[in-house]
Amino acid sequence: MALWARQASRWCCLLNTSRAAGFPRRLRSCGSPAQTCREFAPLAVLPAGKDAALWRLQACRHLSVGSCSVPDRPKDGSSSSLESNLPSPVKQEQAKVETLPDLNAKILNEDWDDIPPSSALEEISEEEAVQIIGEPILPFQSTTLRDYVDHSETLAKLVHLGVDLSQVEKRQKAGQLLLTLDFEKDIRKILLFLKDVGVEDSQLGPFLTKNPYILGEDLEALETRVAYLKSKKFSKSEIAQMVSRAPYLLLFSVERLDNRLGFFKNELGLSVKKTKDLVIRLPRLLTGKLEPVKQNLQVCQIELGFQRNEIQQIVYKTPKILTASKKRLKQTFDYLHNIMGIPHHMLTRFPQVFNSKLLRIRERHMFLAFLGRAQYDPAQPSYISLDQLVSLPDEVFCTEIAKASIQDFENFLKTL
Repeated sequence: MALWARQASRWCCLLNTSRAAGFPRRLRSCGSPAQTCREFAPLAVLPAGKDAALWRLQACRHLSVGSCSVPDRPKDGSSSSLESNLPSPVKQEQAKVETLPDLNAKILNEDWDDIPPSSALEEISEEEAVQIIGEPILPFQSTTLRDYVDHSETLAKLVHLGVDLSQVEKRQKAGQLLLTLDFEKDIRKILLFLKDVGVEDSQLGPFLTKNPYILGEDLEALETRVAYLKSKKFSKSEIAQMVSRAPYLLLFSVERLDNRLGFFKNELGLSVKKTKDLVIRLPRLLTGKLEPVKQNLQVCQIELGFQRNEIQQIVYKTPKILTASKKRLKQTFDYLHNIMGIPHHMLTRFPQVFNSKLLRIRERHMFLAFLGRAQYDPAQPSYISLDQLVSLPDEVFCTEIAKASIQDFENFLKTL
C-alpha cells in the first residue's frame, strides 16, 4: 500500500511539471479533464482497486500532454469514431503520447531518494512496520549515566579509558559535570597534563573514577599547584606518587597545601625533611579532614599516656595511626599494655602493631601463653618481638616462633 502511495505522489509531481510547461492551454481546448474522462469511460465500467488508480493516472498523463484519446485502444487495432474526428494536430500529439515509455515501469527503476517523504499518517503494512527502527529518546533527566553513553562521545571515550561511570555518578554533581564537557576541548588537555605529572596510562581510568572533578579544573591552576610542590623540593617521582595515591591532591589551592604542610610540621614538631617523608608515604594527610588527626593526637597523649617525643616517633614510623579509628586505637592499646604487659617504650619501638587486627594479636598471644612462650621482654631468653608476633604468616609463626605445627594452632583456635 505504501509503495502505491509513493508512486501516486511521484506521478502527481510529473503532472504538475507538465502543467507548468504550458500544457494546460491544450487541455482547455479539449474541455475539462473531468468531462473528457466521463466521455471516454462511464464510471460504472472503470477498473477497481489498484488498477483503477493506474487507469486514472494514465488518463491524467494523456491529458497532461494534450491528448483527449481513450487510454486503451480497441483490441482489433481500428480507430474509434471519436479518434477519427480529431483534428490532425491532436492526432500528432496522440502519436507522441504513444511513444512515451511506460510510467509505471520507469518509476520502479528510479531512485527512491527523489520521491517526497511519505506522510506520518500514511498507513503501512505490518511487514514494513516491523522493519522500522526507532532511535532511543534521550531522557531529560536520569539517575544513571548509562542512559547517556550512546549519545555522548565524551562519556564513550571515558569508558574506553577505564572510567567506572557507575561510581562516578555516586559523587555529587559529577555526572552533570561530565555531560557538559567536550572531550577534545576540555578533557584531552587534562589527560596530557596528568601523564606529564607522572600518572601512568593504566591508572588514568581509576584516577578519574575517584576524582572526576579535576576535568573541570583550570589547567593553569593545576600547573601552579604542581610548581608549588616542586618549590618545596618534592621530586617529580615523589609528586607522581602523591598525586596517584591521593587523587584529590591537585584540587587543593596553593594556600591550602601550604597550610596543611605547616600544620603537620608544627603540630608534630617534625623537621621539614621528616614532614615531607610523612606526606609522601601517606599523601591523603594533605587532603583529608584535620579534625580526626587532632583527636587521635589527643588520645595518644591524654588517654594512652604517650609523651610528645614518643608520639613523634610513632607517627613518623606509622602515619596511618593519625587516621585510625579512636575506638580501635584504644582497644588495641588496652590489650597490648594491660593484658600482654607491653610498656610504652616497646610500643614506641614497634608502632606497626597498632595497624594489626586485634583478633590476630589476641589469638597468637593466647597460643604462646598456652605453650609457655609468651615472652616479650628483650632482656629475657626466648624473646619474641611484637613485629614477629603480628607480621609473620601463620605457618612461619607456628614453626619458628611457637615451635609447633599449624595443626596444633588450628586445634587450639577451636577451643576458644
